[in-house]
Amino acid sequence: MAFTTEQAKQAKEASVKLSALSTETKNKALQEIAKALLDNLNAIVDANNKDIEISKANNLSAPLLKRLVFDENKIKSTVEGIESLIRLPDPVGETLASTELDEGLELYKVTCPIGVIGVIFESRPDALVQISTLCLKSGNAVLLKGGSEAMHTNRVVAEIIANASHKVGIPEGWIQLLESRTDVNEMLKMDKFIDLIIPRGSNEFVRYIMENSNIPVLGHADGICHVYIDAEADIELALKVAVDSKTQYVAVCNAAETLLVHKDIARKFLPLLKEKLDQFPVELRGCERTRAIISVGPATEEDWKTEYLDYIWSIRIVDSVFEAIDHINQYGSGHTESIVTTNAHTAKVFMDLCDSGNVFWNASTRFSDGYRYGLGAEVGISTNKIHARGPVGLEGLVIYKWKLIGNGHTVAEYSSGKRKFTHRKLSKKFPLHD
Repeated sequence: MAFTTEQAKQAKEASVKLSALSTETKNKALQEIAKALLDNLNAIVDANNKDIEISKANNLSAPLLKRLVFDENKIKSTVEGIESLIRLPDPVGETLASTELDEGLELYKVTCPIGVIGVIFESRPDALVQISTLCLKSGNAVLLKGGSEAMHTNRVVAEIIANASHKVGIPEGWIQLLESRTDVNEMLKMDKFIDLIIPRGSNEFVRYIMENSNIPVLGHADGICHVYIDAEADIELALKVAVDSKTQYVAVCNAAETLLVHKDIARKFLPLLKEKLDQFPVELRGCERTRAIISVGPATEEDWKTEYLDYIWSIRIVDSVFEAIDHINQYGSGHTESIVTTNAHTAKVFMDLCDSGNVFWNASTRFSDGYRYGLGAEVGISTNKIHARGPVGLEGLVIYKWKLIGNGHTVAEYSSGKRKFTHRKLSKKFPLHD
């Protein structure tokens, strides 16, 4: 059954009620969801096994199969994420700024939920839990479209979350599951009810969403992430960071896809790196200068633009940090970049000039994650430059409104010159917040 206007309307009505819920009620709902997931662990695993069997029969790629798994360990880890989310401060109702416009006339900039958020995500069922619980904590209704390969798992998990949250008074319709491309196309037309769409996928997919909807889009595009090994890198540290960035978990958007190596360290570093990566094994592809040092396949122009999500890594030797930055800004997706160097000035240049949402110094690209940032997981990693950038956690799911408190003040008094604005900055919270 196709997604309907009535369902979108129900989500909008639920979002209004959600926006006024207390922190206590939201946290209680999260506790119920965590408990329900553990209580229904066997049902979730059974549904997930069914999805895996079907996907294997349909020859789903190994990286996507790995992302599809939602076993006992992953469910327990996901529940730990919910418990972490409960401990985080409520992002709604925070006073960002306060100003006295005049005596008795006070203006407050206060955070509030966005409203109804549509999220289109990949084959990870744990993402459904993370996204929905983040939306609940931030007071937003959510429309979820997961990958079709996870259909049975998503159905079971969404129903568990809905039932558990309804027990403690969360309004009906705040979480809804979409299951087809037709549903997505219907959702794109409903700008009257839906406030934001977050698509997680390729650049082409994100562009398609943007071009076919009037709803604002917070894009989560490809994860074409880079590690740059500077001439002044510590070799052992560089090996450690590089190997983790590529191999710790290859089927994710924050795994490194291109390695850039300064020419002055390449002959010493690359043979040691290849020796370590051969243990996995990782298929290496390199530029001509790389292939003159180690035995690897040729890298083409297309490799620099590719998110492999697999044990494949392209390598390019560069003459300077500026050439590395130029490469990243030309071919990267604005996701995550890391420099390994002992030179603080070089690190600063790299971190300032790389046009990406996350830039690291001497650390694995795999740290680019809402949970690891302490944001309470994430709905996606935004490569946009508006509203939210990088991992989108609780703070990225709220906006703000201006709240003005007066005592019979009128603009005519100021237009006539009878009264004058003071515009004095205050350090006080909005007085009507719970």
